Amino acid sequence: MTADPDAPAGLSSADGGAIRWLYDFIRPHRAGLLLLLGLSVFTSLLVLVQPYLTKVLIDDGLIAGHYPTVLAVVGLIFIAALLATLLSGVNRYFYTRLSGSVLFAMRESVYRHLQTLSPAFYSRNRGGDILARLDGDVAEIQRFAIDSLFAAVSALLGLVGTVGFMLYLNWRLSLLLLAVVPLQWVYLRFMRERVQQQVRRLRERGSDVTAFLVETLPAMKYIQGVAAESREAGRLGRLNRLYLGDLLMLQLVEFATAAVPNTLTSIARALVFIVGGYQVVKGEMALGSLIAFNAYLGMAVGPVQGLLGLYMSLHRVQVSLERVRYLVDAEADVEPQGERLPDRSMPGALRFDGVSFRYPGTEHAVLQRASASLPAGCRAGLQSPSGSGKTTLVDLILRHYDPQEGRILADGVDIREFRLGDWRSRIALVAQDIVLFRGSLLDNIRYARPEATAEEVQAAVLRARLGPLVERLPRGLDSPVGERGTSLSGGERQRIAIARALLQDPLLVILDEATSAVDEAVEREVLEAVDELFGDRTRLVISHRRSALEKCDLLLSIADGQLQVHGGAVTRG
Repeated sequence: MTADPDAPAGLSSADGGAIRWLYDFIRPHRAGLLLLLGLSVFTSLLVLVQPYLTKVLIDDGLIAGHYPTVLAVVGLIFIAALLATLLSGVNRYFYTRLSGSVLFAMRESVYRHLQTLSPAFYSRNRGGDILARLDGDVAEIQRFAIDSLFAAVSALLGLVGTVGFMLYLNWRLSLLLLAVVPLQWVYLRFMRERVQQQVRRLRERGSDVTAFLVETLPAMKYIQGVAAESREAGRLGRLNRLYLGDLLMLQLVEFATAAVPNTLTSIARALVFIVGGYQVVKGEMALGSLIAFNAYLGMAVGPVQGLLGLYMSLHRVQVSLERVRYLVDAEADVEPQGERLPDRSMPGALRFDGVSFRYPGTEHAVLQRASASLPAGCRAGLQSPSGSGKTTLVDLILRHYDPQEGRILADGVDIREFRLGDWRSRIALVAQDIVLFRGSLLDNIRYARPEATAEEVQAAVLRARLGPLVERLPRGLDSPVGERGTSLSGGERQRIAIARALLQDPLLVILDEATSAVDEAVEREVLEAVDELFGDRTRLVISHRRSALEKCDLLLSIADGQLQVHGGAVTRG
């Protein structure tokens, strides 16, 4: 997979759009964030005070032989440790709830935007790649947005606290340690671009694997039918090896990134033991102070490495931000600007008035000033060669796209004046590949109208002649249809689609190659059912079969971008 041609060249921390986008998801949880930050601060203070109490225990208690001090300090250490443990558990619970809420809100927002995009977007982008961005990359952004906030606060507080205590205990040793930090910073700035580049490559490899699985698993029956199992398994093996290679390379880069700062820290700690031990021997420093200083040194290493790690994580998350912003910034081809509601009493006449359309980025016009009229209640047939524009015509009616010129009128009203969702809900599309979802037969029948009553569903089942199927299934309407409804026949899936259409109460019924996968007997049965049930509605039958178009009131065809009408019922516009 290659990088997105439309993706931003790079997103930095100064990128206002990315920051605002992230803040929109965090803002509703400000109260929860403040609570968690307060808990984190208090927990950190309880942890910070324990090494100093240890110093008091050793110097003022054990060495001084003052045992009441020993008992008091031991009690304080126990209480501080217990409170810190309990607060950490409470903090973890609220953090998990907050983190999950932000993650789900981000994912739902991106998904809602994806719902507004046209079929052209999904033809340009692989489903597996979109899934990888929606799942893995969104989760990576969420983790950074939430984790980085708490990590930064905890690290800063811990660092300020430990440095303060260390300066109080021995300022000379503290200055020795602080000299190491700039060296670590310079090295990490040198490594950041290499980490970012390798993370980007790994994300792309992961998208390749996801895309392969999404594409091949639904096609497993065909793969088995042509004995291509070994070939596809080999493709997956090659993708996995490429992913593993990039994963190992990322591990090496991250190891090199962490190795030098860790080595510098180890050298600094060794120097502290040498210099501090010498000061203890010379009587310039108390033993308890050295032990406490060493404890604070160990506590300071984490915050320093955490802050440096956050710096590197910022550049890692840029990759995920780029990939998700590619989805978020994708523009919808239509704007749901209409406010009118389709009237239930509308007859359903449809007119194409000088419609011209070409896909973005192409010069070829699929339709060019095409005009035709479909009277209310007619059965119109559309037959044209593949690639002539039949699917485009349906997409224009459903407003997946809007024409660059001309209008599509429903009973004299430009369909762009209708609310987008309401207009689409008045169109029943029965396609060749009936979309069935995991769930019960009942769920699938009333998918377009979840609020449909049991009486309405039962009436639709009877009118669509689904009774034999319902009786055959062990749990009737509550029976699961399985993955994609593969256990059902083509005719049964078609009747489910008809039952759906009945519940929609459509103005327009479109049969888009709806009978191409069934034999002529089933085709005749389906078409008769459509005519019987929707005889007063406008019907558009798209088919390559002449038998499906025999009883149409008029015939249409598309040639060289022109919509031509054949038959005496209607003349060309």
